[in-house]
Amino acid sequence: MLDLLINLMLGLALGTLGGLFGIGGGLIAIPVLGVLFGLDQPLAQGTALVMVVPNVLLALWRYHQRNRIVRRHAVTLAVPALCFAWLASAWAVALDADAMRLGFVGFLLALALYTLARLFRRPPPASAALRQPWPWLGLLGAGSGLLGGVFGVGGAVLATPVLTSVFGTSQLVAQGLSLALAAPSTGITLATYALHQQVDWLLGAPLAAGGLLSIGWGVRLAHALPERLLRGLFCGFLVLCAVLLAVKV
Repeated sequence: MLDLLINLMLGLALGTLGGLFGIGGGLIAIPVLGVLFGLDQPLAQGTALVMVVPNVLLALWRYHQRNRIVRRHAVTLAVPALCFAWLASAWAVALDADAMRLGFVGFLLALALYTLARLFRRPPPASAALRQPWPWLGLLGAGSGLLGGVFGVGGAVLATPVLTSVFGTSQLVAQGLSLALAAPSTGITLATYALHQQVDWLLGAPLAAGGLLSIGWGVRLAHALPERLLRGLFCGFLVLCAVLLAVKV
């Protein structure tokens, strides 16, 4: 009973972070499951997805309520993300766990440095209109789906900074579109990991329940924070996740 309560409380914390950064909580859940519960990288990723899938769906609905997502843009991102996530996840379950973890740490640190560098540049003002032609979103969806399939994070962690820097969206619009991208790709990735026995359902279920209860708090907080502060927190969040994973290496 105590373990169930601890897992539920952990899900509450992860759900809040997932709503705040628009990533479903999986990015922090993976290192937490590896460090605290001793799961290897593929099992940690598969178990985290049990929480991520419903959290992403709920967060997407919350973001759409507050900041309407353009359907054409969302579909252009989501369809290639779904296809490439399926292919990548089928390949990822056969990879060496330590190699996957090292690759994930390197990716997170590179993304954190990129996000940090952008904090000290004066970006063009964000607008509702995309800076690049909308069909290019399909390429971003494919790359994000590939990343999500390998690392089990839905690709939102890559899509959000690209949408703000290359396509010129605001941070909130980027996080909403990233959730639209992640919703189908996380579902197919979870199914693939489950078929290969890389999911601990008993551990993942209470995390998912806690996340569903708290993700709305994170979404409300994201809409209340200044844009620059939200990006800075996102950068620090990436570094923290990389450090936690490096501890497990």
